[in-house]
Amino acid sequence: MADLKRSEIRAIENAMAFPRGFGYVLDFSDRTFDEYFQDEFGVEIYSEQFDTHGSSKRNRLLSYLHQADNSSALRVLRSLWDLREGLLSEREGLFGLEEAVNAGKPLRQVIERLQGEPDSVSTEGIKSFAPDRTLEELVADIERSLAANKPEVAIDHLHTYCMKRFAHLLRVRGIECGDDEPLHSRFGKYRKQLMSERQLHEFTDRALKSSISILESFNDLRNNHSLAHDNKILETFEARFIFSSINAMLVMVRALEAGRYDS
Repeated sequence: MADLKRSEIRAIENAMAFPRGFGYVLDFSDRTFDEYFQDEFGVEIYSEQFDTHGSSKRNRLLSYLHQADNSSALRVLRSLWDLREGLLSEREGLFGLEEAVNAGKPLRQVIERLQGEPDSVSTEGIKSFAPDRTLEELVADIERSLAANKPEVAIDHLHTYCMKRFAHLLRVRGIECGDDEPLHSRFGKYRKQLMSERQLHEFTDRALKSSISILESFNDLRNNHSLAHDNKILETFEARFIFSSINAMLVMVRALEAGRYDS
């Protein structure tokens, strides 16, 4: 039996009500719903086994989820999520669609929990590196957002942190860094100087070089998908991945800098 709370069942019901209404499952007809479960999962959804909650598509889905193990339930919910995203994409720009998009967010959280993704993100790479009150407040605010499981809220401040960190790493080397110089340019200067200072494996150099384009894309995220402006922010699961990716790069930089970084 899938480990689903009552609140999670309601989240599934609400998400599946798009676009036809409560009691339906997405835009399935009885025939296509039957075919979907048979073709994708080898399940006879219209057998007596799955009419314990009622005969509607919604009730048959819930009956299946109550009887399935976590792995099987997760597989079905992931597939339904993808189908729902496709339906939303087809209707992009239509009036009133935002409500349907928001109704799907709790379902995404159910999927994340079932697949065992951690609620928290490591902040190993996010440390103060100079006696600077603004920096200390920045780090503290990032940690508060992550502790509340809101990495999407921390994206803006993570970008600011990176700007300050690489400006600092350039300054301690006597390299100029203008206030209007974008993040990926700062990192590019840093990487070039780093490679002149020490011998690094080709893989490490390639990874650092690829970070330049990643950080250039991060500029766009900060400007158009964070609370830096009046933007539609990222989904939590995507912000978690992005934050973890940037943090991994920062951890590597910290290791490369060793004693000099913290001095």
